[in-house]
Amino acid sequence: MINNRGSIIIEKLKMEDTSIWTEKYRPSKFEEVVGQDDIVKRVKNLTNSLNIPHLLFAGPAGTGKSTLALIVVKELFGKNWRTNFLELNASDERGIDVVRQKVKDFARTKALESSFKVIFLDEADALTREAQQALRRTMENYTTTCRFIMSCNYSSKIIDPIQSRCVIFRFKLLEKKDIEKRIRFIIEKEKLQIDDKAIETLYEVSEGDCRRVINLLQVSSTISTSINQDLINTLITSAKPKDIKVVLEYALSGDFLKAKEKLLDVMLRESISGQDIIKSIQKEIWNLQIDPELKVKLTEKTGEIEFRLVEGSDEFIQLEALLAGFVLAGKGNENGNKS
Repeated sequence: MINNRGSIIIEKLKMEDTSIWTEKYRPSKFEEVVGQDDIVKRVKNLTNSLNIPHLLFAGPAGTGKSTLALIVVKELFGKNWRTNFLELNASDERGIDVVRQKVKDFARTKALESSFKVIFLDEADALTREAQQALRRTMENYTTTCRFIMSCNYSSKIIDPIQSRCVIFRFKLLEKKDIEKRIRFIIEKEKLQIDDKAIETLYEVSEGDCRRVINLLQVSSTISTSINQDLINTLITSAKPKDIKVVLEYALSGDFLKAKEKLLDVMLRESISGQDIIKSIQKEIWNLQIDPELKVKLTEKTGEIEFRLVEGSDEFIQLEALLAGFVLAGKGNENGNKS
């Protein structure tokens, strides 16, 4: 028979077993953040002063922006951090009303056992220009009672008046050594096994995004406790480099039909979107053994097609147009070499 305490422990273990690893292994201290040493050092010094300015964290996804913001808040407020903290995702609530209501209402009230509160606006570059103008005014009016931490992928999408009121930190993509360090830490904690090729594949797929790596690790662990390259490849939602290489080689050799058939097979077999195919093609271009000038031309053509896809054009028609462009570029390069 299990007593109440035993039941609580079992329930806790169940919760831990089903937890999302990106949260389970989210760093909770400055020292645990990887890949952003200089930023962490400067932000830690600001936090220790107990009087931070407005902060703007800019950089790619999965590089630690949200994690560092949470660490700052917890260090500032301790056990009362939830009371003095408001987190909003601007991509979900991007209009002016969220600034006028939620942000303003929270900012105007006094903090508990602190001189100010903190509002964290994630993906702030998704805010409309009108919402950013309203936010600027709120930052000015409540600067004595509230601090803002904002994260964004592109600081250029944040209006200048907001940027000028913030200390800006630019996060970089994580390097292989940082990704590998985090992988091996989780593997040890979860009592799993992984080979070097699997780590290499995870890094290539992640493109420096640690969150994506951890998600892939968790999914892999539900299939096997021994993680290898083949297992990772079955979970990847992007095209395999070797398949894209074949498509490009067919196109550049002038065989449009084979290139088209292979590309269609890859898209349908792997259920990959046109935009993901474009990204894979752009990366694989620079691995081809072709003239550097031709690589530049192909990259330019790929960019044009990617823009058309973003604008809503039919992905199959545009990808066929891309292959046709590659065929012509390949023939043009052959003629140039002959002359």
